[in-house]
Amino acid sequence: MSHWIIAPVILPALLAPIIAFVMRHDITLARAASLAGTIALAAISIGLMASVSAGDTFVYRLGDWPAPYGIVLVLDQLSALMLVLTSVLALIVVLHAAASGWDGRGRHFHALFQFQLMGICGAFLTGDAFNLFVFFEVLLIASYGLMIHGGGRARLQAGLQYVVMNLAGSTLFLFALGTLYASTGTLNIADLAVKIRELPVEETALARVAAILLMVVFLIKAAIFPVHFWLPGTYSNAPAPVAALFAIMTKVGAYAIIRIHTIVFGPDVAATGGLIGDWLMPAAAVTLAIGALGVLGARRLKPMISFAVVGSMGTLMLAVSAFTPQATTAALYYALHSTFAAAALFLLADLVISRRPDGDALSTQPPLSQNGLFAALFFAAAIGMAGMPPLSGFLGKLIILDALRGTPGMTVGWATILIGSLLIIVGFARAGSTLFWKSTAVLTRSEGDGPDYAASQGDEGPPQEPPAQATAFQVAPTMSAIAILALLSVFAGPVTGYLDMAAEQLHDSSGYVNAVLQPGGEGEQ
Repeated sequence: MSHWIIAPVILPALLAPIIAFVMRHDITLARAASLAGTIALAAISIGLMASVSAGDTFVYRLGDWPAPYGIVLVLDQLSALMLVLTSVLALIVVLHAAASGWDGRGRHFHALFQFQLMGICGAFLTGDAFNLFVFFEVLLIASYGLMIHGGGRARLQAGLQYVVMNLAGSTLFLFALGTLYASTGTLNIADLAVKIRELPVEETALARVAAILLMVVFLIKAAIFPVHFWLPGTYSNAPAPVAALFAIMTKVGAYAIIRIHTIVFGPDVAATGGLIGDWLMPAAAVTLAIGALGVLGARRLKPMISFAVVGSMGTLMLAVSAFTPQATTAALYYALHSTFAAAALFLLADLVISRRPDGDALSTQPPLSQNGLFAALFFAAAIGMAGMPPLSGFLGKLIILDALRGTPGMTVGWATILIGSLLIIVGFARAGSTLFWKSTAVLTRSEGDGPDYAASQGDEGPPQEPPAQATAFQVAPTMSAIAILALLSVFAGPVTGYLDMAAEQLHDSSGYVNAVLQPGGEGEQ
């Protein structure tokens, strides 16, 4: 067990430069190496998750330096869960990228993909706030390259906005870390949990500033109002596999809020005194409203999905803002659901857009050759994202509503979630009927009216070559993501049982603190 904790960081970190320098001219070899590495990452993550199923916290001390002086990686039930989520999503995405040919539109897709996995896994495992910043930068640098993969003016413009916004966030992150170190003398998360609680009330001003700055930084990563505006343009212009992988990027911001603002700046801490939750609740509600209205008003498919992601993050953060074990369980369940729901929609959008003459415009066109298959997949993914039964979105929102009962933000939370869900349902229903049902009606009318009808619609050129049908290999990743939504619903009991334990372990931070700060303590590696 001793060195397996660092494997999710080391494996992609070693694989990425090998792919970049040795395999960049051989796409087949790069695909094979990237796929093998991602499968190995998934296997390691599942093994690590099994090792903490009993509630242990394991600590890996790099260089055998004791905390808080050395760098530590911490594996508990929450970080293990996020590793599994990342690796399974990555496996689905890399399969779609290979099947669709997206990875062949540039030489460094798989190298950047592995570097991004390194940054994401490191962010979930680190026990130090400064190294959280370091891993943020690693995953962001890789995401810049992935964002503009394949080129194009619109993609470059969206990528520039993405870069500028995240550079501003990184600058704020450094200011927050400097302020935090000035007030406590440490950046180790476990040590911060101790030092913050020992500060006299009259000396907590700097710590309160640091808490607010960190919250702003994490809100940027999670795309929460008022710093959410970068997401729709970025996700809608990114290559579809990249947008699907980016579904986990916003969860990194949510994870950082859950980890830092529960263990370090919890509601019981005099330095913040519940200030974070008071600000987070209305911001999350506005984010959900913006996402729902964006879905309803979208005129293109990928922007509509992007606004659905914004709305899902608002829903998730409504649960997080309560800062209770029950609400954390609800937030984690919804994080699992919304990640795979967004990935399924982006991957399906890629299959549909590449076969439509007008791209992702929500306009009536002749039906695709596999119209029934795509319609069924869209229907399943849409009801998952909108939160309708029988998929996990319905259970996720139900659990969140239950977790918000009796909290000060219950009325706002319930009203926003219910009304927002209705708007999202209407938006997806309109899009689905335009893409799949009305297109069939157009074909029926054109067949009934004969060639004169086609000519009246401006079809005077030579007949276009029909696009190639999607193969089973191309459809399988999308179907896998939708199948996971069904499995989350079927096995909701065992899943929430694990999440309950993870939430209890998180909110009872004594185990985490003791494992990190006491040499030879629980889970010492």
